[in-house]
Amino acid sequence: MPHDTPLISTIVGGLVLAFIFGAFAHRLRMPPLVGYLIAGVLVGPHTPGYVADQSLAPELAEIGVILLMFGVGLHFSLKDLLSVRGIAVPGAIAQIAFATLLGWGLGAFLGWPTGGSLVFGLALSVASTVVLLKALQERRLVETERGRIAVGWLIVEDLAMVLALVLIPAAASIGGEGHAPVEPLSAGLNRLFGLDLGIGGMIAMTLVKVALFVALMLVFGRKLIPWTMHRIAHTGSRELFRLGVLAIALGVAFGAAKLFGVSLALGAFFAGMVLAESELSHRAAQESLPLRDAFAVLFFVSVGMLFDPNILIDRPLPILATIFIIVIGKSVAALLIVLAFKKPLGTALTISASLGQIGEFSFILAALGVELGLLPEEGRDLILAGAIISIILNPLLFFLCDRMRPMLEGAKREEAVVESAPSADAAVAHEEVQPEDDEVHPTALRGHAILVGYGRVGSIVGQNLKSSATPFLVIEDSDKRIGELRAQGVETLMGNAVMRETLDLANLSGARSIAIAIPNAFEACRIAEQARSVNPSILIVARAHSDAEVDELKHYGADTVIMGEREIALGMVDRLAQVHHDSVPYEDGHGPDTIIAADEPPPPKE
Repeated sequence: MPHDTPLISTIVGGLVLAFIFGAFAHRLRMPPLVGYLIAGVLVGPHTPGYVADQSLAPELAEIGVILLMFGVGLHFSLKDLLSVRGIAVPGAIAQIAFATLLGWGLGAFLGWPTGGSLVFGLALSVASTVVLLKALQERRLVETERGRIAVGWLIVEDLAMVLALVLIPAAASIGGEGHAPVEPLSAGLNRLFGLDLGIGGMIAMTLVKVALFVALMLVFGRKLIPWTMHRIAHTGSRELFRLGVLAIALGVAFGAAKLFGVSLALGAFFAGMVLAESELSHRAAQESLPLRDAFAVLFFVSVGMLFDPNILIDRPLPILATIFIIVIGKSVAALLIVLAFKKPLGTALTISASLGQIGEFSFILAALGVELGLLPEEGRDLILAGAIISIILNPLLFFLCDRMRPMLEGAKREEAVVESAPSADAAVAHEEVQPEDDEVHPTALRGHAILVGYGRVGSIVGQNLKSSATPFLVIEDSDKRIGELRAQGVETLMGNAVMRETLDLANLSGARSIAIAIPNAFEACRIAEQARSVNPSILIVARAHSDAEVDELKHYGADTVIMGEREIALGMVDRLAQVHHDSVPYEDGHGPDTIIAADEPPPPKE
């Protein structure tokens, strides 16, 4: 029986086209998100052919933002957030003010009213949550100092935009430039008691509600949410646990938005941050990963749907000016602000690159400005064009920052050495130009072992290597573990071992062995393949969770594969055989190249 299915067609059309064009982009060595944006343009109303539902796609994309921020919160403790407040709060406020000023100037030059120019500037000042977090996650920077500053900066921007969404309608109503619903609690007080709180009262009311939400999450949420998840885990039902994770992420985010007026993303972030204090946080992150990635893709598709390619021909100069403000103006401002706080150059470059784009809050502000009659439709189109182009350019911005960093740091060191040469206190000058803690440097080791990952499995391997006086280094992407290892005198490399540059820094060609202790078989296969191609004689030891992963790892060059589930079973059978039959240990027929031992659950397939 024929019937209309806009939800199904939107999800299927978006995901299928995103997969096709994402694969093409990856084949061309471009970020897959470029393909996702192109897919959105193709299913949008401005191109011929199938048009996806324009009201459903943004709502589906918002689920991706919620799950993404929930996942970040799971890896971000309250202590981490407070540790960067000294730079994130003043830095984000200064950067928002500077970008808003530039946007206001462009709007005034184009003849827009003051209110519309300010809305335009605000829309250009706030970075996309999805783009920033995906960029940090791809580079394994979320748990580094740079990542914490960037996420803290993002949270401050989020709070500032929540306040702006309250102030803009109020300012439009008072100024006579438009009308819109004001802050609900203020409106209720006005109806019941005739109290007109004005802009100041509405600001205070918004801050009170945000503070109340944060207080409730920190006082009650940090006890109730972990307790709930522990109770669900004790049922032994994986389906209930997964459903509980999604219910908490989506429920807290939705409740925060409806009851306290904060953004969905901010509510989800605090829900994840509260759950992070539980030992179940790692499992919760694994359970939410597949849906998070799928809905994050729909976010980029929904952005592409809004883009009208004709504006590139009709208004090229305003678009170039908009892109300049987003990519150059914001990035330079963030760079100078971070350097002013005496942070390392690498941190400043990472923050500036991650903020050189705009996204979801910009679209919300643009839609609100047009609805209130403050922002002309041309301004909304410029914001959309600037968002898409800046998102496409963002990986290039990271690439340029990575290339510029060694040159700038080298020049800085030479300048410091020249200035400090006549001084008797040269040691102090040398200390000032030391690289930051998470900067990577080539190793001088030869004939050594390389240990990839220092979790529960990797730490046991590392302790045995250290006790046997075997020369080795650890490749790890968690700055907390890096700090602990360096404190123990263990040589480390901060980075992702999948990247060829990281393996080169570990002197892969001069190593005798490499132990791949990470649970992700997909990344382990890529590491094994690169290790075998660089050093054909190296011993490669890896871990797996299934027979299929064992075969795949061996196919890509692993000599010995270790699988935990079978080793656990063999240990139990061995012990039972000794008690009941006084017999020799059971053999499973896999041969000496399949040793098997791990204690972590299998990760979700990528």
